[in-house]
Amino acid sequence: MPLGPLRPSPLVEQAAQRLRQQIAAGHWPVGSKLPGETTLAGELGVGRSTVREALRALAGAGLVRPRHGAGVFVIATEPVEDWPTRLGRAAVTDVYEVRMGVEVQAARLAARRRTPEDVSTLRAALEARRTASAGDDAAFVDADIALHTAVVAAAHNPVLADLFTEFAPVLRQGLVTLLHLTRLRRHDRNTGDGTHAALVEAIAQGDAEAAAAVLLEELEGTLGLLRGREGAA
Repeated sequence: MPLGPLRPSPLVEQAAQRLRQQIAAGHWPVGSKLPGETTLAGELGVGRSTVREALRALAGAGLVRPRHGAGVFVIATEPVEDWPTRLGRAAVTDVYEVRMGVEVQAARLAARRRTPEDVSTLRAALEARRTASAGDDAAFVDADIALHTAVVAAAHNPVLADLFTEFAPVLRQGLVTLLHLTRLRRHDRNTGDGTHAALVEAIAQGDAEAAAAVLLEELEGTLGLLRGREGAA
């Protein structure tokens, strides 16, 4: 199937899309070498620089790989999604299950490793969550996530912190939607205050198992609500 000339518009994007379609259709199987830049440019009706940029985009997507002195070879038929993209497509309940594992362990570590500065930050975040209870649901969720972020930070494990940072945008959207649909805050503007206060206190007291247990109970309750919402959708 000939590639065909392109219409005037962002040519690099069009070229990359056309080449991606050909790869996905098996025109160039995995392991095969793509035609040279001059040939591709002629078939697409663009300059070699446009083809070069399009190939660079395909390489960034994990579809092709240049080999010095040998050419450009197909290494996959589907683009490799980065982690934030995959999280964005995931069900919020799936993300939440992973969050539980990450954050419950972080709570244990936080209770063992917290510094006086960490405890002060946690207490301030708890108070900010209470203050935000008078605002809208989004502001409340932001304050809630800020408190949980402080818990993870107190664990002093950069990998856990990075993981939680990746989860945060998906969690935020899911929680805002949950509060809107369930109207949990209609009768309790500061829902979950008791468990969050107990979590902060357990970390401050250095009680790792109490911190983990309180947080697990809190997260399991929210996960149950999220599952109920998915089931009703």
